[in-house]
Amino acid sequence: MKIALCNEVLKELPFAEQCRLASALGYDGLEVAPFTLAADPMAIGDVQAREFGRMALDHGLEISGLHWLLVAPAGLSIVSADAALRQRSVSVMQRLVELCALMGGRYLVHGSPKQRSVPAGETRAAALERARECLAAAARAAQQCGVVYCIEPLSTAETDLINTVAEAVELVQAIGSPAFRTMIDCSAAGQMEREDVPALMRRWMPTGQIAHVQLNDPNRRGPGQGAMRFAPILGALRDMQAAGHYHGIVSVEPFDYCPDGMGSAARAIGYLRGLEEAASHG
Repeated sequence: MKIALCNEVLKELPFAEQCRLASALGYDGLEVAPFTLAADPMAIGDVQAREFGRMALDHGLEISGLHWLLVAPAGLSIVSADAALRQRSVSVMQRLVELCALMGGRYLVHGSPKQRSVPAGETRAAALERARECLAAAARAAQQCGVVYCIEPLSTAETDLINTVAEAVELVQAIGSPAFRTMIDCSAAGQMEREDVPALMRRWMPTGQIAHVQLNDPNRRGPGQGAMRFAPILGALRDMQAAGHYHGIVSVEPFDYCPDGMGSAARAIGYLRGLEEAASHG
């Protein structure tokens, strides 16, 4: 199974050094948060984007995709009543789609909870409709660039809009684009879903709606650093891959780095590869 590391875990380091370390630890790719590459990701040109992709390839990695999309530039929103602000946000999303393709990535994960939470005094229905319009525009750009744009269900501790896979699938169906799907974040799913993550995968992956998986514990640390059991999750992923229902890479995305970013990244890949080896020996 191919495993990527979400690169903000090593964000203090130059990108080439992030690549070197991720490769040395045994990761297959980096899932990139654009704000780690530039204070304003809109300043990244086509040539520079391709160079980031080449840096990863030089270390035997791929840039698998992008996530944490609307952190920078500041002040973006896909739910604001301000149409000009929403259009500016859409322009950023469309450019990030282009950058993802230029870097060799295959997907984008739209989490960005603050930039999609229902504004004070607004209704959820109005916010959801504005979000749908913005995400549909991103999906059109993704289809043109040959990548997949994923809306990420997040916990109610982070946002009040799109909290479960079922809610995300409703939005995916409403937009109706082959380039727009959803994904499973294990931390959020462990907090919000009625069924466990393996059951969630077996229910939704055969529908073709799940394009990506992020591995993390509900305590927001890396896999293996909390109560969630990842052996059954990896088992479900293997089953879904064997059945042709899941074709993507998976990524490690801790938020609480224990003991630190490097230690968290090293522990996660060692734990996951150990589970894989144990499974291969019955």
